[in-house]
Amino acid sequence: MSPRVRRAVVLVTAALIAFLGVGQPASAHGFTSTAYVHVTGGERDQIRTRLELEYDLLVVSAADAEGDDPLFQAGTAAFEDGDADEQAAALDAHRKAAVGYVTKRFSVTSKGAPCKPAQAGDFTMGWHEGVPYTVLTLDWDCSRGDSHEVRSELFPGTEGYVRDTKTIVTYELEGISGSAALDAAHPSFSISQSWYERFWEFFRLGAEHLLTGIDHILFLLALIVGSRRLREIVLAATSFTLAHSVTFMLAALGVVDVPGRLVEPVIALSIAVVAGWYLWRIRRRGDHATDLVTAGRGHFSLDRAGWVRLGVVFCFGLVHGLGFAGALGIDAAWSWTLLWSLLVFNVGIEAVQLGIIAVVFPLLVLVRRRAPRAGLWVSGVICAGVSVMGLLWCVQRLLES
Repeated sequence: MSPRVRRAVVLVTAALIAFLGVGQPASAHGFTSTAYVHVTGGERDQIRTRLELEYDLLVVSAADAEGDDPLFQAGTAAFEDGDADEQAAALDAHRKAAVGYVTKRFSVTSKGAPCKPAQAGDFTMGWHEGVPYTVLTLDWDCSRGDSHEVRSELFPGTEGYVRDTKTIVTYELEGISGSAALDAAHPSFSISQSWYERFWEFFRLGAEHLLTGIDHILFLLALIVGSRRLREIVLAATSFTLAHSVTFMLAALGVVDVPGRLVEPVIALSIAVVAGWYLWRIRRRGDHATDLVTAGRGHFSLDRAGWVRLGVVFCFGLVHGLGFAGALGIDAAWSWTLLWSLLVFNVGIEAVQLGIIAVVFPLLVLVRRRAPRAGLWVSGVICAGVSVMGLLWCVQRLLES
């Protein structure tokens, strides 16, 4: 393959990957929302639910669905003013529309029979990740007693305001405590569900997040391409895992709070840096560049540059952990009820990550062993495309922040 042809292949592949990346949302996750619900026991046969809902999303959704244009006008004006008292007052003045919207899409049943909701107190305001949230407390009259089921279809994608909504539920009821994650595909759960059902819900959520988060997949791909031996990618992946696990847990439990507008551009930049690093090493090695795709010798097969790369991966892993936590949308301060769910969510992420390594890395090694020069160009082309996409995303996210 002549130098001119090789350069053309690199440019075309990089352009193609970048083009596909531009088609993705700059956040790489799309515009989503997270609702939070805490379920506890009330007086007699009542169940109390404390719902925390994104304020401006509730205003536009309820106004549209219930045909209450004054709610939209008052709620939007209060949102733009940033006055929490005005925001709560706007919802209180139009509680019929606001509460009606919620109770048509969120419900509690007991032994299959619907429980009757009633608002307890007025609307109040709070915050999640710098976004105003309103708090709505509902008491549910459940005359049949136990076997409660919670169902949430809040802010569906069909309304056109968000792509999808997750409802994170925590509960302390009937001597049982736990958590659940609801979405359009899995809108309900039973309070009496088994531990393995709760495990599967958050495991699935973690696996789906990595599979649909193309930015994290591309970062992992850059790590794979930049590694020569299995233990080298294991070291890189382990470093990344340890780092993002630490910040994921701290951020999700509310100990660390970094705005998404700062996290997302850095995640995109990390993709470009890790992929670009490998291209820089190819250029620096010149005629000996094939050494980068053949197994080396020594402790863990890492030279000085390899150990530096490992440190960079660890630092970027810390930032990716903040992105994982933001995607899950949990920031409850040291909620031990959620700790199990957070760990399982992380296990789901790691399972998919290991699966990708198990599929991609052996194929890359096979190409490199049979044709080192071809393996070098394959690695270079992949890294060029990934690096270009990372840079484009970084610029997009900075412009949108």
